Amino acid sequence: MNINELTESELKNWLYDSAKLWLAHDGLWFQSVEKKHGIDEAIEHDKNAWTIFSPLEAKRIKARLNLSDNSGLEGLKKALNHRLYAILNKQEIVEETETSFVFRMNDCRVQSARKRKGLDDFPCKPVGIIEYSTFATEIDPRINTECICCPPDAHPESHYCAWKFTLCND
Repeated sequence: MNINELTESELKNWLYDSAKLWLAHDGLWFQSVEKKHGIDEAIEHDKNAWTIFSPLEAKRIKARLNLSDNSGLEGLKKALNHRLYAILNKQEIVEETETSFVFRMNDCRVQSARKRKGLDDFPCKPVGIIEYSTFATEIDPRINTECICCPPDAHPESHYCAWKFTLCND
């Protein structure tokens, strides 16, 4: 059976499984570099990969959703819900104003797995800064990204990381 013959339910399962496999691959290559060269080197390579991947993902989502180059915060909200891992994680938008909103990752599949294994949070902040800022500016170059908290920062039980996106009209 090919993908064009799948039912809606089968397509959803296929997408969910594909997202899990993509995330597993992301983690496996990271662990391979970490094992051979240490965590600092692995994080550096991860930053390099996200510098390229995040805007690429944003560009494709923009095209799929037919978002304009200056789609503002509304465009970013839509795009965040269409990221590949959005199907796996629990995320929310809070503290909305006319010029900003806060995006929170309430349940991150990577961090939750580490927690279940009794491990410390993965220190993803250096990667997250690149990931979220390049994603947001690809959606709309007027958007500024600020990290509120992200491991290794302390964070409340309600979420692992939080990012504030502000539309700057300069």
